[in-house]
Amino acid sequence: MKATQLSRADLMSLEQYSTARKEFRARVLEHKKNRVVTVGPNASWGFEDRLTIQYQVQEMLRVERIFEAAGIEDELAAYNPLIPDGSNWKVTFLIEYPDIDERRQRLAGLKGVEDRCWVEVAGFERVFAIADEDLDRENDEKTSAVHFLRFELTPPMAAAAKAGAAIAIGIDHDQYRHEVRPLPLSVRDSLVADLA
Repeated sequence: MKATQLSRADLMSLEQYSTARKEFRARVLEHKKNRVVTVGPNASWGFEDRLTIQYQVQEMLRVERIFEAAGIEDELAAYNPLIPDGSNWKVTFLIEYPDIDERRQRLAGLKGVEDRCWVEVAGFERVFAIADEDLDRENDEKTSAVHFLRFELTPPMAAAAKAGAAIAIGIDHDQYRHEVRPLPLSVRDSLVADLA
């Protein structure tokens, strides 16, 4: 098991979590301020890390009232792959249209959008996402409103990012083209911390 992954020993019991939840949640929300980026008017990327995933697991255990070892291990198995492991960034990609009819129509036009998401370290080529490794989230009619992305960096890209190179992100799809160039320094610094 990679050192970055969570184990049962890293989690609070349901009782402990109910006591600590308010403070823990506030800490995670503050942390996420430098890890969630809006890409255009209808998409956001949440860059996951060990803390954001620990929060997700704790919330799932709380909501589902899971306290048995096997159930906890199942949640860890589902969520641990979303923690970056030193050479990549992992993202929860949300497509957000408040109106349900517009959302249905837009998702139909956005098929394949998850494969057109990219990151770019200044001086290097764009790296396109490896999307939805857990399961296919698209069907014949439409794409999903939620995707899980992995951006695998080469060692020179990671070294440049750690040395201060600017980072840009974007989506290059016929129906949705937006980018954030460069990422704010606070976000860039947070993401660089994910790299070994």
